[in-house]
Amino acid sequence: MDFNGVYHRANDNFCYALDEDKLIINIKTGYDVKEVNIYQGDPFKFGILGGGEGWDGEKVNIAFKKRLKNQIWWTTTVEPEFKRLKYYFELITETEKWYYFEDGFLSEEQMHLEGRSKQCFVMPWMNPCDIAVTPAWVNDTVWYQIFPERFCNGDASLNPEHTLPWREEGSVKNSEFFGGDIPGIIQKLDYLQELGITGIYLTPINESPSSHKYDTTDYLKIDPHFGTEKDFKELVDKAHEKGIRIMVDCVFNHSGQNFAPWKDVQEKGPESEYYDWFMINEWPFNHKGGSAKKKQYYSFAFFDDMPKLNTNNEVVRRYFVDVCRKWVEDYGIDGLRFDVANEVSHTFLKELRSELKAINPDIYLLGEIWHDAMGWLRGDEFDAVMNYPLGQSIKDFWIDKSLTAEDFEYTVNRCYTGYMQQTNDVLFNLLDSHDTKRLRSEVHSLDEYYQQLAVLFAMPGSPCIYYGTEVAMEGGHDPDCRRCMPWKKIEAGEFEERIAVIKQLIALRKSEKLLQSRNFHFPAEYDNPRVIHFTKVGWVDNYVEVLINCSDEEVEVSEGGEVLFARHFENGKLLQNGILFQRNK
Repeated sequence: MDFNGVYHRANDNFCYALDEDKLIINIKTGYDVKEVNIYQGDPFKFGILGGGEGWDGEKVNIAFKKRLKNQIWWTTTVEPEFKRLKYYFELITETEKWYYFEDGFLSEEQMHLEGRSKQCFVMPWMNPCDIAVTPAWVNDTVWYQIFPERFCNGDASLNPEHTLPWREEGSVKNSEFFGGDIPGIIQKLDYLQELGITGIYLTPINESPSSHKYDTTDYLKIDPHFGTEKDFKELVDKAHEKGIRIMVDCVFNHSGQNFAPWKDVQEKGPESEYYDWFMINEWPFNHKGGSAKKKQYYSFAFFDDMPKLNTNNEVVRRYFVDVCRKWVEDYGIDGLRFDVANEVSHTFLKELRSELKAINPDIYLLGEIWHDAMGWLRGDEFDAVMNYPLGQSIKDFWIDKSLTAEDFEYTVNRCYTGYMQQTNDVLFNLLDSHDTKRLRSEVHSLDEYYQQLAVLFAMPGSPCIYYGTEVAMEGGHDPDCRRCMPWKKIEAGEFEERIAVIKQLIALRKSEKLLQSRNFHFPAEYDNPRVIHFTKVGWVDNYVEVLINCSDEEVEVSEGGEVLFARHFENGKLLQNGILFQRNK
């Protein structure tokens, strides 16, 4: 047996409580393992630990599995009667049988040695307050990310000095201002509602000198070029009337150069009461403002004008907890997205979650983390993270033509075995954002564009489209991905067909609950290596089948069903670059 392919631990995504009754247990093995059984039972069934008890468990077969690139992921659900569990695994290949414990592997012979220790895995107790609970409404939500400065200019009286005419076409710079504001977003709520949007994610709207607002000047003030506190409250209230949630961006890893505490530090140095609000290594600074690259202080990346905040400092933590309390209590927002979330202290995030969930247990706390984020998703910090690994993996399949449908299966399964199921339900799924090249500029054709969006809308979690996705807006890397929304062309009807496709996908996602489900299966074998094929399954024979033809040939669709969504599908054939969603009859 390939012992190196086997892995389990009795915590995190390998062993966790789904709710107060159900315990999920997962184990990885190599492909040589053909069967896995778990021996499980109460730790005290035969006496107290160390009391000479002869413990044994009930044997249960683990039937469900997902294929990864080099391993198999086996999963089962048990319901411990007394909220605790002791267990070990039986692993069977075509020629061998081994037993897997916390300290390693035992043979059949070793299992029967008198006095031989069996160091089982243990879930000590399923404490309700330790169970990760995520807000259920997020799974039903279709998000729309807005970069306010470039979305819509609704009130010209708010325009910054030197505001440029709205640019319907062409590239933009971060140094340019076009006058997008909160009144403009309010004016477009009907448009978003008609599109089918049920959640808006706003990049920062606090006072800042930049167009992007990630260099905050005042965390308690709406940027005056975006509007007032009254304007923002009106946006939240009117959005809620239309069934649209609001999530704001929080920038607590770093401030801007005009943040009052940082200016005080630059003036007074160690004598400033705010000196420990930042991570300063050297004083005095060797030139005006100091240098992050010379490690005089830490910053976001190496931007001197974005000094890093010290969230290890209790006073700093208290300040930003109070900032968030204001957003939740005064405005009634539904979610907070945390910028550079993996660099602020875990202590801060734990304190923040505790206070905000006490105000609103359904508040959605989302972290910007681009890599494996298990350390932030144990139920005491974030509800979810931005699922960049999924988005990058989806795009890779179209970029790298050597990848097969099996490779696609492996990478999708990797993205959904890394966290708990309740986390998977509310992952923030996206294909582009204000930080990336726009999807339309990544693909060769609109067919490829819609194929990737079709996958996005069929995945577990909560899908988000970036403003302009509905018209296939183009844009290169930051800052070109932040172009102005082409409202004149939209209102002239130039994008009706494109908008109609997105409306169809959104409506299907909302009406077909199986598409929101965490339960999906890939086929045992693929007829064509470049045809993505998976099913979203419910109870018994209830399922929705998703087929996407990325090959260079037409593909026969053998089993019929009720067609839910199709592009380039005719007479039982899935045409080149085609998409088909169908429900079993």
